[in-house]
Amino acid sequence: MKETTNCMHHPILLFLILVFTPLLQVSAQYTDMINTNRPGVSQGAFSVGTNVLQLETGFSLGKEEHRLFNTETDAFSWDYSLRYGLLKEELEISLIGEFQSNTVNFANSSVVSEDKFANFRSNTLGAKYLFYDPYRKRQLEGPNLYSWKANNRFQWADLIPAISLYAGVNFDFEDNPFSPEFEQTISPKFVLSTQNNWIGGWVFVTNIIVDRVTTDFPTYGYIVTLTHSVTDYFSVFLENQGLKSDFYADQLLRGGAAVLINKDLHVDLSGMVNFKDTPSRLYVRVGAAYRFDMHSKDEFIEEKGKSGRDKRRKEKNKKEKKNNKRKDGFEDEDDNGDGRL
Repeated sequence: MKETTNCMHHPILLFLILVFTPLLQVSAQYTDMINTNRPGVSQGAFSVGTNVLQLETGFSLGKEEHRLFNTETDAFSWDYSLRYGLLKEELEISLIGEFQSNTVNFANSSVVSEDKFANFRSNTLGAKYLFYDPYRKRQLEGPNLYSWKANNRFQWADLIPAISLYAGVNFDFEDNPFSPEFEQTISPKFVLSTQNNWIGGWVFVTNIIVDRVTTDFPTYGYIVTLTHSVTDYFSVFLENQGLKSDFYADQLLRGGAAVLINKDLHVDLSGMVNFKDTPSRLYVRVGAAYRFDMHSKDEFIEEKGKSGRDKRRKEKNKKEKKNNKRKDGFEDEDDNGDGRL
């Protein structure tokens, strides 16, 4: 945790270093099964896929106790995320938000009072783009046909993650008790996401977050999420989130499980606790994700650099040879499928 805390003191520097790291190849990956950010709150590096509309939503019940204010709060919240793959496999647009209702009980000496309020904790409209996908190159290379062990053991290349960048706009309403600003504000949000898919059903996601930097209360943070698929239909996760702001700072720990009902529907159950008493927080969350899969075909950006040019040259030469054979009245065996020339 020490290294992560140091990074939070210079989040913009780390953000720029990672974004402008030279990237050799760009591609995208559509999956037959639903690709969801739930049950955690981090954003994975991959998009949902072109022409895929996905709804992710959940409800939370929570209890908060503030030692200094001597208050107890019963909370109910509804979180939602609407994601759509637009134009390219690498790109998705999204609306992400949360609405919360609190009932606060004040217990000062013999006087007990109650206050109720509700508003949106967040509403962010944004887009995410996958800049780098190391798994596409491995798919093109194919598995090692001579060694099962080589295909099912850890390799140093597994440490290279997929990388995406999210940019969004926060819409905060006026007189919002969950917002540090009393007036209506519009501010930017940036998230750098990395994702490692490891052998054995392990997925490791990291987020570096720069939020509301144009306001008087900018927020810097990180999220690390480790997910393990126990079976093809059941998975568990553990997540740590750190927030640093003059308005609110905390360390949050989440954990839970998810069940895949079918290739387009997922349900989940999770819990969250924090590590301080100003206030202490305990939440239980249940939710689901469903996608409307209108994806028709996979689209990949061609490899760049010398390897990409060589590949395209070979494909062009192969096509020209095939056309020349047809002009001369010959066809390959594979063209008619019955072995005749």
